[in-house]
Amino acid sequence: MSKKLRTHSSIVVDGTERAPSRAMLRAVGFKDGDFQKPQIGIASTWSMVTPCNMHINTLAEKAAAGANSAGGKGVIFNTITISDGISMGSEGMKYSLVSREVIADSIETVTGCEGFDGVVAIGGCDKNMPGCMMALARLNRPAVFVYGGTIMPGVHKGIKIDVVSVFEAVGQHAKQEIGDKELKQIESKAIPGAGSCGGMYTANTMASAIEALGMSLPGSSAQAAISKSKEDDCRNAGKAVLNLLEKDMRPSDIMTRKAFLNAITIITALGGSTNAVLHMLAMAYSMGVKLSIDDFTRIGKKVPVMADLRPSGKYMMSELIEIGGIQPLMKMLLKKGLLYGDCLTVTGKTMAQNLAKVKAYPKGQDIIRPFSNPIKKDGHLVILYGNLAPEGAVAKISGKEGLSFTGKAKVFASEETALKKILDGGIKKGDVIVIRYEGPVGGPGMREMLSPTSAVMGKGLGKDVALITDGRFSGGSHGFVVGHITPEAAVGGPLALVKNGDKITIDAERGEMNLHVSASELKKRKTAWKAPKARYTRGVLAKYAKQVSSASSGAVTD
Repeated sequence: MSKKLRTHSSIVVDGTERAPSRAMLRAVGFKDGDFQKPQIGIASTWSMVTPCNMHINTLAEKAAAGANSAGGKGVIFNTITISDGISMGSEGMKYSLVSREVIADSIETVTGCEGFDGVVAIGGCDKNMPGCMMALARLNRPAVFVYGGTIMPGVHKGIKIDVVSVFEAVGQHAKQEIGDKELKQIESKAIPGAGSCGGMYTANTMASAIEALGMSLPGSSAQAAISKSKEDDCRNAGKAVLNLLEKDMRPSDIMTRKAFLNAITIITALGGSTNAVLHMLAMAYSMGVKLSIDDFTRIGKKVPVMADLRPSGKYMMSELIEIGGIQPLMKMLLKKGLLYGDCLTVTGKTMAQNLAKVKAYPKGQDIIRPFSNPIKKDGHLVILYGNLAPEGAVAKISGKEGLSFTGKAKVFASEETALKKILDGGIKKGDVIVIRYEGPVGGPGMREMLSPTSAVMGKGLGKDVALITDGRFSGGSHGFVVGHITPEAAVGGPLALVKNGDKITIDAERGEMNLHVSASELKKRKTAWKAPKARYTRGVLAKYAKQVSSASSGAVTD
């Protein structure tokens, strides 16, 4: 192999003085010929912590085999993953967003240290996907991202269910609509095996966005975790990195501003997770691409929500897979002039070239709506400003919960206290649930509020109350919810000044969120306000709280 394909590994293994390095590598399986091959790092997020990632070790082996068959030498290494679904609603969830930074740092660290010439990164859960992408952007070596794939649905009483069904069943149980026995039945059936959560939640949103960004092979986002197509995807990814090495094509050639706008377009059309805002900003920052929360507003004004997918919709990702995944949707958007077809992708071709032979969705399907009959005529991710969010906030407005809400504040200093009040009947129609000190600094870690939002839905209050927070939301959250409020309460943002009974208005059409309290009164409250003591003074959460940026810029730490 030409030395130009081994820019990094040649430094590690070439020459007499590198004999110790080669000796170490022989012990892990290198043969004489392997030292002349490009080394391809296979970043595996395998873990038995969560079903999202429990199968990725076998996928990593397929990717390594693909790299080897194309003339490279695949080297598998691991990084961490955590489970949002397991830690949700607990103190452990504070580590969730932190793990994105740890994953990015660890992949960058191993790849940089070992001298890999290219990388295949395989992610299967919410934070390890953007974490992988942030590392690939920083390294800027030929690379492909592979999505670990979606889970198949569970079934209860003939109805397809998933993990969000369990969270909402907790609210139904609190309302005494179901008993202990049925709650356990739902718990036991919801997650039948490996793969990421089955709706258009954060994992499937990010997988779709990364494919639209051009960093995954076509079809990678819409494959079942346990399937031949996913195994083939991994093999082909391993081969694709060698092709990228030959072409000297790097993430910086692919992850351009236009590519990020394509990704936001897909997120919007699919009705994707609010977490995508946070992660796309962080990925763009890592790549040195200018992107802001206002780009979501601009795209939302011209791109409709076309997918009838959970949590707000009817269908699961497994059903979208059956009709062709997101490739036909991308072709629809391209034909409408809503995507940049000239963006390069990891195939070495442009998006338009990749989509040229893609077939349309089968007639009669109603998962992806036509432009003439969208789920919502404009975007569902609404960026709000106002005296409660001078630097912005993110709302997920499907249209089903209405476009504006005015109510009286019920203020809580943590997710747990809010959840308790929701479940014991302390939240009534017309309330605006305010959960503060849960931002990147205040939490620390910006926990997702799936437990409270699911309890609200389970209690049947989805259209009757709003929930606002400086924390964030799971892709499974729905209802009238606003998160990422900046500046956050812990640094003295206006959310810290709200009192019980204060009137709040959220207006999605005007893009505003305001507290009906005079400027003079807010100034008085600000003078009396004292910052809370740091909840953690040592360890990873303390370091994170000291380094992390505002949610409006992606909550990054470098």
